[in-house]
Amino acid sequence: MPALASAAAVDNEIEQLRAAVAEHSAQVFALEQKLLHPADTRLAVFLTLDTRDSMDLDSVELFVDDTPVASHLYSEQERGSLEEGGIQQLYTGNLASGSHQLKTVVTARSANDHFVRREAVHRFQKQPGTLRLQVTLDARAPDYEPRVSFVEWK
Repeated sequence: MPALASAAAVDNEIEQLRAAVAEHSAQVFALEQKLLHPADTRLAVFLTLDTRDSMDLDSVELFVDDTPVASHLYSEQERGSLEEGGIQQLYTGNLASGSHQLKTVVTARSANDHFVRREAVHRFQKQPGTLRLQVTLDARAPDYEPRVSFVEWK
């Protein structure tokens, strides 16, 4: 009996240590996010599809001030999520206040089965605080060529 009680006590102590480690890990992650992405300099870029059935998205590349910051090649499942109205967070990073440029390079297959590559540039003024930019892809008749538009979220 004493061995069973001792084993139960050790198991209980292990569970308490696991809970403490999980709590500390969450605190470290929160501090890391504050240090790596302070709210005052944060830039977040999101992707949405406006027309959901006129093109198959293949890839998106992002450049901030001509520096590559994100690149994504889409799976069938990810395309399906975007086509159902999903929003993808493409990038989160830090950016100093001032004038900047966001460039997107989109590769997609249009409705007429041609692969197209489009570049779009958005110039913006970064103010102190978090800036959220939405990149929306659209392809409308008759040519179904991808078009890119940008919206700054308030």
